[in-house]
Amino acid sequence: MTTALPETSGVSRETNGAARRAVAALPARLWRGRHEDAPWVRPALLGLLAVTGVLYLWNLDASGYANSFYSAAVQAGSESWKAFFFGSSDAANSITVDKPPAALWPMALSVRLFGLGSWQILVPEVLMGVATVAVVYAAVRRRFSPAAGLVAGAVLALTPVAALMFRFNNPDALLALLMAVAVYCVLRALEDARTTWLVWAGVAFGLAFLTKTLQAFLILPALAVVYAVCAPTGLPRRCGQLALAGLALVVSAGWWVAIVELWPASSRPYIGGSQTNSFLELTFGYNGLGRINGNEVGSVGGGGGQGGGGRWGETGLGRMVNDAIGGQISWLLPAALVLLVAGLVVTWRAPRTDTARAAFLVWGGALLMTLAVFSFMAGIFHEYYTVALAPYIAALVGMGVTVLWEERGRIAAAATLAVTVAGTAGWAYVLLARTPDYVPWLRWAVLLGGLVAAVGLLLGAGGRLGRRVVLGAAGLGLVSALAAPMAYTLSTLATGHQGSIVTAGPSTRGGGMPGGGFRAGGMRPPRQAGQAGQPGQDGRGFPGGQLPGGGQGGGTMPPGAGGRGAGPQDGATPQGERGSRTAGGMGGLLNGATVTAGARAKLAENADAYTWAAAAVGSQNAASYQLATEKPVMAIGGFNGSDPSPTLAQFKQYVADGRIHYFIAGGGGMRGGGASGDGGVGGPGGNSSSEIASWVTSTFTEVTVDGVTLYDLTKPKAGTAESASQ
Repeated sequence: MTTALPETSGVSRETNGAARRAVAALPARLWRGRHEDAPWVRPALLGLLAVTGVLYLWNLDASGYANSFYSAAVQAGSESWKAFFFGSSDAANSITVDKPPAALWPMALSVRLFGLGSWQILVPEVLMGVATVAVVYAAVRRRFSPAAGLVAGAVLALTPVAALMFRFNNPDALLALLMAVAVYCVLRALEDARTTWLVWAGVAFGLAFLTKTLQAFLILPALAVVYAVCAPTGLPRRCGQLALAGLALVVSAGWWVAIVELWPASSRPYIGGSQTNSFLELTFGYNGLGRINGNEVGSVGGGGGQGGGGRWGETGLGRMVNDAIGGQISWLLPAALVLLVAGLVVTWRAPRTDTARAAFLVWGGALLMTLAVFSFMAGIFHEYYTVALAPYIAALVGMGVTVLWEERGRIAAAATLAVTVAGTAGWAYVLLARTPDYVPWLRWAVLLGGLVAAVGLLLGAGGRLGRRVVLGAAGLGLVSALAAPMAYTLSTLATGHQGSIVTAGPSTRGGGMPGGGFRAGGMRPPRQAGQAGQPGQDGRGFPGGQLPGGGQGGGTMPPGAGGRGAGPQDGATPQGERGSRTAGGMGGLLNGATVTAGARAKLAENADAYTWAAAAVGSQNAASYQLATEKPVMAIGGFNGSDPSPTLAQFKQYVADGRIHYFIAGGGGMRGGGASGDGGVGGPGGNSSSEIASWVTSTFTEVTVDGVTLYDLTKPKAGTAESASQ
């Protein structure tokens, strides 16, 4: 028996045929772009994204495991879903990193799928960089022009610190992407007061909080105020929409926080960076107000007041352009500020709901808020934090030059554009002069090109020059503005960067470290005995510049080979010395240790019979051995050894239960902390790591392998209490 097809079957076939034709035409539409766009627009965008991706992927494996502190957590998350959820440093879940785990999740999934290696960890960061360029382009292009979007995207891609951090495994790459997404969503909501877009902005802020806690909220007040004032709907509805966005933020961030705080502490990892095993304490203390006022319990004090020096450099209005930070981010910062003012002047008489003015207010507000906090925060501050400014600067430059170009027939607009080009070239000359041996002719070429372009733009306002000449002047001005940061970016791409404190571009005089020490981003001399050390990972360091401990390590993880089970190259030195090695004797506080074949083999012996193959003071030291063996290694005391995890009693119980095989001597950390304010580690539990180290060295048998001192925690020394109990 056969059943006749329904009469609608013909319609279905037509629908299916239309769907197939639409799918077949998709590549052409992607290439062609919008119908109203000129033929060059979409190819130019795809070319920008492709070039950005290729540049950021080039020489990527020179950075090896980059920051082994985070790479070890990525490896742990690829092995254990519990470690994945909490952001644990090891798969046995002893302690977490000192940030929420969202930035680790994409990398951990990549490693889970493709195995442990440099590319598997860093390619997700590159994709975030390409995505950020695309988002900034889309946000600027939507209200202004494709040319404005392309300029903004190019400025972002060629910012040195962006090229550094979108090839590195710190949380800052994902944070920059999510901040750009939040701005894009707010701008879309400002077009027609659509609630959905504002809610998505709240979600982006919530995910950003799960990336780097309160830094995600730096730009929130500015965006909320602009929407409350400029959205094209009534005030009660604007307030209601903002409340819904706030709810979306709380839900998208709060679900993880609630689970962590409600989870029994005995069955989850210790919250790294806190002194009371609380994520809320970490958020509002060390990662919160401590960054502002410098009172960071469990770490070290901050910088000085305005114009004053401190462990994290001078604070004040000049911080973003000083020797240490200027070459990272400030190439187009003065131009962005000038163009922000120019854009607001041009759009000042527009209606309240004008989207062009709103765009300047949103991007400009984000820049000014972040700039103010970074300039005056007295707590932990590193140069690479400034990647957060890169999308805002790029967008303002793209929008501003477009607005002034359209108004170039007016002498005021042409003069402002000319002054901006000349000033940018002059500032590039100053920044390049800080590295006088680095391509010495470049600063003169940039200066001359910028001045010629400025003259051409100024004369073009009066119609004294033809259109082609004026276009040529504009092109020359753009090249002059981007040439210097592009050179620093190419220098950044050509070298590997490992460790906790990394910088972009060539080394500058007195740059990098607080107090004018050598940079983490340049070729560095060997550390002399008694020389002051550096502050540590993401703000963790040693008080007064004194190096605690000593011990093994001081090198870095060599580049990881692709594939699961492929560890670092035994005994190899890192590729790309620039920005990679910690000076000798750093004890694993800033960078990991070079793990020899003998030490790796020793730790791997019967490792599956133990919860932790080994334990070591400080996360970087532990991370090196964990990445080499792919076995859990306990990081005693967290990053710098100051966290009270585990206590001596807990560690003794682990040993008695046969859960830890070896203790690795040395390592970094601020062991033996004094009272807060005396240059030691403040807060409770500051002595745990030193107490554990003392107990181990006096109790257990010492084994030396390839110069590395290990203590076999299953073999007490004769005559000790542990030996007698057995």
